[in-house]
Amino acid sequence: MLGIQYFKADSSTFVIKTVNGRVRKTGKGLSFFYNVATASIVAVPVSAQEAPFIFKLLTADFQSVTVQGQVTYRVAEPEKMAEMLNYSLKNDGSSYVSEDPLKLSDRVIRIVQSIVQNKVQTAGLREALKLGQSLVALLKAQLQEDSPLTALGIVLLDVSISAVQPTPETARALEAEAREAILKEADDAIYDRRKSAVEQERTIKEAELQTELSVQQKEQEIEESRILNERTLQRGKVETERERLQAEIAAETQRKEFVTLNSENSRQQADAEAYAITERMKAFRELPVENLKAMALTKMEPEQLMAMAFESLAQNAGKIGELNITPDLFGQIMKKAVRTS
Repeated sequence: MLGIQYFKADSSTFVIKTVNGRVRKTGKGLSFFYNVATASIVAVPVSAQEAPFIFKLLTADFQSVTVQGQVTYRVAEPEKMAEMLNYSLKNDGSSYVSEDPLKLSDRVIRIVQSIVQNKVQTAGLREALKLGQSLVALLKAQLQEDSPLTALGIVLLDVSISAVQPTPETARALEAEAREAILKEADDAIYDRRKSAVEQERTIKEAELQTELSVQQKEQEIEESRILNERTLQRGKVETERERLQAEIAAETQRKEFVTLNSENSRQQADAEAYAITERMKAFRELPVENLKAMALTKMEPEQLMAMAFESLAQNAGKIGELNITPDLFGQIMKKAVRTS
């Protein structure tokens, strides 16, 4: 039959069939015959769609950054989408009348770009390069409720930010700065390590010096104790020597006193004997010689008397004519001499 065609949609396409301006059928995966002269078909895909994006934006300090990511969404209210955009099919039942379905991803990306741009423009370069997760959270918060996507009947399923990158020149400058910072950190780490080593060495030296000082103090205490003991011993020896010297001095003093006393006694005795001899000699000078001889003879031994007699004989030998001396006289004298010896 002329003008009658068959339409069949898959399960991910929501179909709205209208005849003469009235809705006849709605639903997913419908199939029916229609009259191209009176019927109109609207086909809205309701499956999840992905829209990758790359934005070149300026930061608050006028540096260019590139934000790269992807948005995943689907049409949750196809009837609202059909009211906002033209999803009507041509008479062939396969192609759309307008380009609205093809530009849906662009609409979604522009909405995402507006939100991302507002955020990036308020941040500096270094802060913007760290906004990856913050942008994800911001997009999810602003695109879920009361957003332009809600007016189109679209639900956000997921959003991801894969990279936030500066220009190559800026990246090289940041790399150089970061490299210098890393080198500086390495130098600081080496300095800190050397400083720590020096501090530890100083601690060890201080401990060694403290130990040496303690040893020296102990040795000094021992030396002082030894010197004190030696001084005490020396003092004891000095005291002993002093006592000995004092004892010797006292003994010498006593000896001196004894000698002096003995000398005085001897002098007095000599004086007494000299006085006695003087008096005796004085008496002898006054006595006649005969009396003195008589006194001397009274105290002599017989032998001495005989010697005196012989001496007188010898002195008067010229006056003596003849003298006879018997052997018996000498025999008696010799026997007495032998007994005496």
